[in-house]
Amino acid sequence: MTKSVFSDGYNELLALLVESRKAAGMTQVELAERLQRPQPFISYLERGERRVDVVEFIAIARAIGVSPAELFGRLLSKMPENNPI
Repeated sequence: MTKSVFSDGYNELLALLVESRKAAGMTQVELAERLQRPQPFISYLERGERRVDVVEFIAIARAIGVSPAELFGRLLSKMPENNPI
């Protein structure tokens, strides 16, 4: 079994976060400032070098200006039902 950080589903999550940040017209620096974190924190997340937990997911979505539930729904719609972790 592959590590989930490298799974197709996790890659979808990362792509969705990057896409959402860019759609909001935000840079990594701006998002980091809203989260009160250093810019490399965002870079590590977006490159998959640091895992995103559910609490961070909620904070990121809110900082971007998107409902966490909506963002999670968009992720679910991209993942097949039988997708292994």
